[in-house]
Amino acid sequence: MFAAYDRLADHLSRLAPATLPTLARFVFAGVLLIYYWNSARTKFGEGITGLFRPSDGAYIQIFPKAVEAAGYDFSQLGPFHWAVTLAGTWAELLLPLLIVLGLLTRLASLGMIGFVLVQSLTDILGHGVGGDDLGRWFDATPGALILDQRALWIMLLLPLVLMGAGPLSLDRLLARNRR
Repeated sequence: MFAAYDRLADHLSRLAPATLPTLARFVFAGVLLIYYWNSARTKFGEGITGLFRPSDGAYIQIFPKAVEAAGYDFSQLGPFHWAVTLAGTWAELLLPLLIVLGLLTRLASLGMIGFVLVQSLTDILGHGVGGDDLGRWFDATPGALILDQRALWIMLLLPLVLMGAGPLSLDRLLARNRR
């Protein structure tokens, strides 16, 4: 019985490098792609110039305490706030796209992990998320928005950082062409 189990485990281990990254990208697309794109869409300003001029809501989402301290007078915010808000908005749009396409996947996934960490810290420190929404590990309640949910998101991204995009990806296609 153990020999059969060992053969099955060996077979599954050989399948993992091809299937795990592809499945992780598929699940990311199904669960998080539209979530992040919808969020990014709310942060762009109006019209074509809005691609480089974040909306007021973007500043409120990313710098809630700074906006409040400025009395919601967005002209009080400086170039630093503009640059971080614009970079975060574009990252929220482009990093998920790169992951789904399997292009620069390791770098994009690492960037998304950083994004999720900053997003979580902003929720906790900037927006005051706490209590049940913050959650606790090992509490038999797996639905907290920050510690539970975001830990799973990061775990979904880690195989992509460690293993790459898998065989069905632009990374693989481009690597094959470089050889």
